[in-house]
Amino acid sequence: MSGYSADTRIRWTEWLPWVAAGLFFFLMPEYLSLGARILIFILFALSLDLILGYAGIVTLGHSAFFGLGAYTAGILSARLGVNDAFLQLAAAAGMSALLGMLTGAVILRTRALTLLMLTLAITAILLEIANKWSTMTGGADGLSGVQVSPLLGLFKFDLFGRTAFLYCLIVLFAAWWVVRRIIYSPYGAMLTGIRDNAARMHAIGAPVYWRLVMIYTVSATMAGVAGALLTQVNQFVGLNVLGLEPSGDILVMLILGGVGRLYGAFVGPVVYIVVQDTLAKQYPEYWYFGIGVLLIFVVLFARGGILGIFDKLRDKWLSHSRPKSSARASAR
Repeated sequence: MSGYSADTRIRWTEWLPWVAAGLFFFLMPEYLSLGARILIFILFALSLDLILGYAGIVTLGHSAFFGLGAYTAGILSARLGVNDAFLQLAAAAGMSALLGMLTGAVILRTRALTLLMLTLAITAILLEIANKWSTMTGGADGLSGVQVSPLLGLFKFDLFGRTAFLYCLIVLFAAWWVVRRIIYSPYGAMLTGIRDNAARMHAIGAPVYWRLVMIYTVSATMAGVAGALLTQVNQFVGLNVLGLEPSGDILVMLILGGVGRLYGAFVGPVVYIVVQDTLAKQYPEYWYFGIGVLLIFVVLFARGGILGIFDKLRDKWLSHSRPKSSARASAR
């Protein structure tokens, strides 16, 4: 449930994703590289859900921040020789936050189709800059030669993906904690109020515009961190991190999991990437067809995403169990 809750204690079910990640690390070591990629896209989806699901900001240009973070980390290493992972991450976060604040201050004055087109335009501009500024970005050939020093001077990025997986997991956990604190706070309640009825929030004197700019900046920062993680794990960055495709993919992932559900951002990327990886191996030319069928099924029969299916099953189970319990109580 979105919105403010006085009880911000972490429920036991909220630990399940982290327990699953720990089991994955020990039981499936041959898939840790794929697991690291999933964790990165969970973070990316979480950043999008923060503005789409909780603030109602519709965008098709979220890859602008993802790509900027990726190129910031790559350029620092390949061009400037800065190989410290945490410095790369901090620089990517700072650059993405700056872009989010500047662009958000402009585009969030608009609504609906105009807002959507402006997000696309910003991404297109960044894509063209990355393509033409080949001396810095590598252009269409991509930026290779990215290196990451051992974390804390001890943990190298190995071929098996162990360090990368744990590194991404720790960053994701920190981001999840921040997002959870935001949505279960009065500020989070204000965001959902803006999403549901911005005119009413204006009427009660809420600073709607600046609240939206603030959350847009936070979301951009998280997306930039996700992009930097992808560069560090792959030790390469190409133009594919920018453009419409990654923005569309992450939106599909979020819809699959459930928009505005917090943990929908966890479920969607796992399902999407696992299905993508499986279908790409079996049907390399038609795997998008399978994703399309899955998305149609979710949109038609599970309006709340995959988590919505579980909610319906839970409600049915509760509705069947309540009469039985009440009958037992009356018999007593």
